[in-house]
Amino acid sequence: MDSASFRTNVRVGACLVSACLTLAGCVPAMVAGGAAIGVAAAQDRSVGAAVDDTTAYSIIKSQLLAKNLREFSEVDVQVVNGLVLLTGRVASPELRVEAERIAWSAKDVIDVANELNIERAGGFFANLNDEWITKQVQAQHIASARVRAININVETYNGVVYLLGTTRSEDELRAAAEIAANTTGVKQVVSYLEIRPSRAKPNAAGEPALSPVPGPSQPPGGAGDGLAGGPLG
Repeated sequence: MDSASFRTNVRVGACLVSACLTLAGCVPAMVAGGAAIGVAAAQDRSVGAAVDDTTAYSIIKSQLLAKNLREFSEVDVQVVNGLVLLTGRVASPELRVEAERIAWSAKDVIDVANELNIERAGGFFANLNDEWITKQVQAQHIASARVRAININVETYNGVVYLLGTTRSEDELRAAAEIAANTTGVKQVVSYLEIRPSRAKPNAAGEPALSPVPGPSQPPGGAGDGLAGGPLG
């Protein structure tokens, strides 16, 4: 590519970005969609579901920060298969309710698990310890032959580990929870994992090789009501 063409492409790209910034949510939606497609290719989750989840995350997170940057800055959001998990801390019951209301307002949200604690900020070292625990659990999931780590999200708050995502069997679900429970510094494990066999590859006719697997008969009801039985350990 010659320098003139390169400059033209840069200018066009800059104009597109500039135009996009004038539309609320445009940039997050573009990034979310692109990232979700790449992740879905490796996960036992359809591209459509991954895009919906990532878009819902972007909307919820941006609305929380737009509503009150200071009060909602320590609210963590995870979304898998339409289930929103809120963890972290807020200063009052009213803020806890408001965070859940915002989560429910996003399109394609099926349920909200509100695990927010009502307390003052824990400080840098408390957050650092939680981050360390999360990294340890994730590393052990990756190293384990019993767990497909790409399908499991891990979040830690005050030593409580939250697992969100899917497993292919009861054995894998238990293995994921046991690994987390046996990690140094973990006080409790709360599981929102659900069992879903791996996605069936289409046959020659373009139809699924297996029938779709129905979801759970009842969605999680709220704090501590995990799809796999709630708190473990």
